[in-house]
Amino acid sequence: MSLSVHRASRFILATPHAIFRAFLDPESLVNWRPPAGMRAEIRGFNARPGGGYRMVLIYKAPDASAGKTAADRDIVNVRFADIEPETRIVEMVSFDSRDPAFAGTMKLTTTLRPVDDGTEVTFCAENVPPGIGEDEHRQGMESSLRNLANLLE
Repeated sequence: MSLSVHRASRFILATPHAIFRAFLDPESLVNWRPPAGMRAEIRGFNARPGGGYRMVLIYKAPDASAGKTAADRDIVNVRFADIEPETRIVEMVSFDSRDPAFAGTMKLTTTLRPVDDGTEVTFCAENVPPGIGEDEHRQGMESSLRNLANLLE
């Protein structure tokens, strides 16, 4: 079975510098990264290639079938594979889950491209586990990008 590639992008009225800082500051990250309907907690943040963090995404209204780790949460382990200041961040993402549909490591590449009066931010998720539907994932990524825009604009 081949794994999917999912993409989302958004124009944000902020500089690549401001956006880059929001990715590498755990206090900012918990404010914009969780998609609608979730909140986040971060543990062990180390912003360097080879470093990473553990994020607990908590559903505000849990559903027995919603969480990958438990009914009310997803636990995500992230390792920074590459960090190019103000240009690109590559994260290797895995979920704590007993369900094999969420097994494996997803590669999430964020690209920051300066454009007139702002930045185009693009997420490209590769090797997406089969348990993550493309429409739902794209909506989640778009929600995070909307949160990022709301934080910075």
